[in-house]
This record gives sequence, C-alpha cells and structure tokens, in this order.
Amino acid sequence: MILIKKGLCITTAMLITSTFVYAASFDDIKPADPLAIPTPKNEEIIQINRPQKATLTKNDVHNHYAIALERFIQCNVRSSYADFRILINSIIPNDYAYMLIANKMADLGFFTLSDLALSKITDEDISYILTDDIKRYYYPSEKLNPKDEIYLAEMYSNIMYNAQSMEAANELIKNTELLTKSDYANYIVALGSLKANNLVNAQKYIDTAINKNPQNLNYKKLKAEIALQANKTKSAVKIIEEMKQAPIMNEFYVNKIYSLEQYVLYKAAKDDYEKKYHLGYYYYYEGELNKAMRTLQTAISPKKNQNVDTYALISRIYFDMKEYEKAESFAEKTLSIKSNNVMALIVLGDLSTKDKDYKTALKYYDKAYSKDKKSLAPAIRLAETARKLDKLDLTKEIYSKILKTHSDCPQAYYNVAMTDASRKLEYLKKAVAIDSNFTDG
Repeated sequence: MILIKKGLCITTAMLITSTFVYAASFDDIKPADPLAIPTPKNEEIIQINRPQKATLTKNDVHNHYAIALERFIQCNVRSSYADFRILINSIIPNDYAYMLIANKMADLGFFTLSDLALSKITDEDISYILTDDIKRYYYPSEKLNPKDEIYLAEMYSNIMYNAQSMEAANELIKNTELLTKSDYANYIVALGSLKANNLVNAQKYIDTAINKNPQNLNYKKLKAEIALQANKTKSAVKIIEEMKQAPIMNEFYVNKIYSLEQYVLYKAAKDDYEKKYHLGYYYYYEGELNKAMRTLQTAISPKKNQNVDTYALISRIYFDMKEYEKAESFAEKTLSIKSNNVMALIVLGDLSTKDKDYKTALKYYDKAYSKDKKSLAPAIRLAETARKLDKLDLTKEIYSKILKTHSDCPQAYYNVAMTDASRKLEYLKKAVAIDSNFTDG
C-alpha cells in the first residue's frame, strides 16, 4: 500500500475527499493521452453512508453505482468492491444492465465482479459476443487471486486518479513474485511508468505483459500510447492496424479502436490542418460533438481543395446534432469540391430520408454505394431505402452480400430478421449481441 502524499490509498477509509472540475471552454481542450483522467482540484470531506437496502430498485441503482465508483476514485477500493458486489447481486435482473456493469468492472480491474455480472446473464445468445470481447480487450491470461486483484486495483486507482503514478509503479516493481506470474501486474507498472514519463520502464513492462498475453487489446492500446509518447508514430500506427485485425465484433470496442486510431493519426500528422481534422474525428468517436465541431472549424484551410474531408465530417456532425440546414450546407460544399464524396452523399441521403423523400435518398445512397462498395454505411442505407420503396430484390441482394463479408453488422441482422420470419428471433438477438445499444434498423 502506498503511504505517501495526499490522495494516498487507505483501503479501510470511509470518507470521500474530493470533487472534480472539468474544462469546458475550447481554450481548455488540451490533446492528451486518451487514458488521461482529470485530477482532483478542490478538496472537501463528504460523509457518504452505505446503502442499506438488500434489494435495489431501478431508482436506487444510479446512486449506489455513483457511490461505489466515487469510492474507487478515492482509492477506497475494498469498500468500492463490496458496494459493486452488492449492486450486482441486488439489482432487478436485467441482462442489459449486467452487460454494462461487466464491462465497467473489467475496465476497473475488478475481473471477479465482471465474471459475477456475466454469470447472471440469462440469454447467452445476446451476451456471447460482448462476453468474448470484454475478455479479449481487458482480461489477464493469468487469473488473479482476490488479494492481488484488490492490490492491483489500488495501484490503478492511485495511478489514474490520485497522482501517484511513479510511487505506484516503483512499489509494484519490487513485487517480483507478482510480476513473474501476472501479465496484468506488468501492465499496471507500464501504465504508471508512462504517466510518470519513464518511457524505458513503460516499454519494458508493456512488452512483458504482451508476451504473456498477446491477445489483450488494452495492452496493445497502451503500447501504442507509449510509442506516441516516444515520438515513434510509425510504430503506433502499425499497432493500431494490428488491433483493427482482431476479431472484435461489439460496436463499443470497435469504436474504441477507431477512436484511438484517430488520436494516433492526430499525433502523427505534420500539417496543422490535418492534425486538427484527426483531433476533431477523435472527439467525434468519443461522442463529444461540441468539442469535435469547435476543433474542426479551426481545421478549415484557406486552400479550398484541402477541405473535402473536413467539410464532410462537419456535415456529418451537424446532422447528428440535428442542425439540418448546416448539415446540408456543408455537404453541398463538400460535393462542390469532390462530387462523389461518400460521407457527404450519405448525409444528403439521410436528410432526404428524414423528410421521407425516399426516391431522392435512394439516388444519393446509390451514388455513395457505387463509389464505395466495401463500406457498410452506404450499403445498409441503400438496402433499407430500397425496402421502403418495395424494391425487395435489391434489399435482399445487398444484405446477403453484407452478411457474407461482415458478420459484425447489427443493421443487416435486424433487417434480415424483419423479412425472414424463420430467422427473426435468432437474428434480432445477433443484432443486440453485436451492439447492445442497437434499437432498430
């Protein structure tokens, strides 16, 4: 246990000792390692009582979760572990909730609790993809005993939330027995070393972690971040390409990889406008649309021909923000420079679909599909619009092609389910298994 400085880990503490302040203005946007977490700035003591209910209803769950997570942040890890275990055992059974909790527990290093949440899922047809992806992304190859799991979670909390990176890494380096048997322990040392800017140790221990567990994508993610910090951008790009080949199907993990890719491309870019474009794309994948928009507006070059991708992405974001006139304006700006830009064509198709003008939408989607038959977005939209216009042969043809090459497409499974009664339940479950947030086609 680390016994130095403010924010030290005291596993029996019952107090929570800080509030967090987050940057809000564009001037405060500072490109950083995607793992970076804002550090506490204001301190006050808040007494929080443990939830007393044996069974948690829907209204209790959010507060209980927030308390447990706050305890983890304050490195009251044993209490956090106990609270999360109560939560998992006490919520009204819900497979979707169990999947979300399992993912978060793995992210925190509570692998036993992740297993507990996964064990409570009743419909394996929905959960099997997420279960495989969680384990491929986070899980160590060597199962930790309870004592080591809690200890490493304390180290993780100290590194990520309590400004104890160097101290945590140095303490763990002394635990040679644990490092010899645990790939995850080596990962934690590498993480702490990176945060402390000790790149030699970071590289050494992440290589050991990956040698022990070459399938773990979280380890590879950290290796890419270490390469970036060492200005080895080509190595980082190579690692991302390797990660993209992993058999990950759940939408959440796919987006994590694409988000990291944009961050790596941002760090690798030499041109200022290109850097801002990739940073904006990174924020887009992170779901921070306002940050993405503000960043992309500074990525517009005086040279008109260089703005095709930037205009197209701005158009996409404006559509997602429901600012449809601006979305149309930027899509048209894009096409005035490059008439077959796929993203801009899709946005105009989406605008026509919103207005239920399916014939016009079909023209835009068909043009996008003709330009790019490998990507899913134009293919799915063309197939679905054809279905709305009763062009069912075209719909079936496209979805058949998609499922032959993309077994990770929830929209394809959903729409085939809607037209094939014999496979309806099976394919609906596959759609939800691939993307647990999926609601319709």
